[in-house]
Amino acid sequence: MIRHLDQDDVEIFRRIRLEALQREPQAFASTAADWARLSTAEWQARLAANTVFVALDGGEPVGMMGLMRQRSSRMAHRATIIMVYVRREARGSGVARELLAHLTDHARSTGIRMLELVARADNETAIRFYRREEFHEIGRVPGGLLDGEEEVDEILMARHIDGRAAPARHRKECPDESHVLRRL
Repeated sequence: MIRHLDQDDVEIFRRIRLEALQREPQAFASTAADWARLSTAEWQARLAANTVFVALDGGEPVGMMGLMRQRSSRMAHRATIIMVYVRREARGSGVARELLAHLTDHARSTGIRMLELVARADNETAIRFYRREEFHEIGRVPGGLLDGEEEVDEILMARHIDGRAAPARHRKECPDESHVLRRL
């Protein structure tokens, strides 16, 4: 079951977000320590500032996906997918696809026309998933993320959700996608 979290769900949000940061620390720009020190009011503010969906299995959260809408009026048709996490034992079960479908439906219903995201260049599983879901690489940030002392490239991806394909000039056409995962 997919559930859209509201202000009363701050404890569910706290639990699944901290779990994600602790179990998959390399997957996020934030750290568990960054979030663990937040007050309840700060957790509520973060939940209020973003749209967050969780996947529940028997009432237990097993995944989450958030959406952060651009605030500038000329960019309000765009939103960034954030805080993506699926518990290891739930991977491959369709949870990520369900979360993305709910998030996309919600985004479309609020006038968002383009979804964007950032993925680590070495996260092949995530990149394959997003490509299957019709996201296209639109850019890179070489060394955009620090993993300890190592600089890791980030891939920027986007997808129109109003039925249009990304213009060819913004899409990287890659018959052999192996080069996309190579370090610059």
